[in-house]
Amino acid sequence: MPSKKSSKVRPQLAQQVAFVWDLPGLVAGVDEAGRGPLAGPVVAAAVILDDLKPIRGLDDSKKLTARRREQLYDEIRAKALCCSVAQASVLEIDTLNILQATLLAMRRAVAGLRLKPSKVLVDGNQLPVLDVLAEAIVKGDATVPAISAASILAKVTRDRWCAQLDQQYPQYGFAAHKGYGTSEHLAALRAHGVCPEHRKTFAPVTQVLGRNQ
Repeated sequence: MPSKKSSKVRPQLAQQVAFVWDLPGLVAGVDEAGRGPLAGPVVAAAVILDDLKPIRGLDDSKKLTARRREQLYDEIRAKALCCSVAQASVLEIDTLNILQATLLAMRRAVAGLRLKPSKVLVDGNQLPVLDVLAEAIVKGDATVPAISAASILAKVTRDRWCAQLDQQYPQYGFAAHKGYGTSEHLAALRAHGVCPEHRKTFAPVTQVLGRNQ
């Protein structure tokens, strides 16, 4: 008798598990921009696409020209069911570390969506803490349209931020290198020191601060 009872329970449990993990509903793609640079916030975006309004040409933002990213940025904002862009500040990056700050920005982006997704697909191999089902997908920005859209929104948003910072601190060349540790940026750091938007816990910036103390 016990064996018969347990054999009846197992299929029911299997069905419940399958139902939970294949939950129907809205799917959001999430990606970030700005983990590697020496300055500025890390930006994350979350996008729920509209199947009735397809967007052609979505891809990993790094594979697209700046002009094409700008075009797709406007199209995504116009056609997506909803989207959200959030960030974690330089202070948060220096306090938490870049990984935790990135996950924080992703969590904020998902929380900012007007519609609540039933599942979130995140580029990479790390997941933020969310109150919905989530899956990490390595190279998802090149294979999952919603993640591609999120990568474009995040990249364009951060590039625009760098262009504004360049007007405030033209000596560093932020509009050109976007905060990455290029030879030009490192030379500017040595010549002009650190500005308030530099990440003080990143090695090249820490070294400059150490020399100036």
